[in-house]
Amino acid sequence: MSDAPIAPTPSGPDAFTAGLWSAAAPIQARILEHPFLAGLTDGTLPEATFRTYVVQDSHYLKGFARALALAAGRATADDEIVFLATAGAEAITVEHELHAAFIADFALSPEQVAATPRSPTTTAYVDFLLAHAAAGSYADGLAAVLACFWIYREVGRELVAEGSPDPRYQRWIDTYASDEFSAQVDELLTIVDRHAAGLGDEGRARFEALWLQGCRYEWRFWDAAWRGETWPV
Repeated sequence: MSDAPIAPTPSGPDAFTAGLWSAAAPIQARILEHPFLAGLTDGTLPEATFRTYVVQDSHYLKGFARALALAAGRATADDEIVFLATAGAEAITVEHELHAAFIADFALSPEQVAATPRSPTTTAYVDFLLAHAAAGSYADGLAAVLACFWIYREVGRELVAEGSPDPRYQRWIDTYASDEFSAQVDELLTIVDRHAAGLGDEGRARFEALWLQGCRYEWRFWDAAWRGETWPV
């Protein structure tokens, strides 16, 4: 089994993924306008709000990694199996290392993080990922996980131009603006375009609908942290 990077497919305005991004442009605009992200770049985001985000993201990443593992189990091409399985492992290792530094800054223990309940939005987003990765088609699984990759890269690219006076927030921005993360996103987009031709009109419409739902959950995730969302009962 080869572990070589996935060879890029031709991309351009006619690529399936170009249409996906165009469809999501209004949601992306709302994301970039969100006060959570503005607070990262100007340094005014309250520490308690960022702490809430990090704790909930730690819960989310476990579900995200499981969804990637499920998608890898449905893949048939060697390079796609390697990519998805590796991305799932990195969701646990690389990003958890980033979170571990933040959690240490907040004087929280791993036990305290684990004991914090998942918020309604975290629960809904993780359930969305796992339902489509486990019970849907291979394309459904790809559509469900795509937003977390692609939205974060584009947010990172936007925010890194402004930077942040807070070194913790700058570290977060740099992670998602990195060349390494961008290359990973490009590999996933190549996989999506590779499979789009075989989906048919109905399959492509379903893929777009799931992708857009994932984008909405990304907005909702930042908004939930901003609002300090908890279960009302």
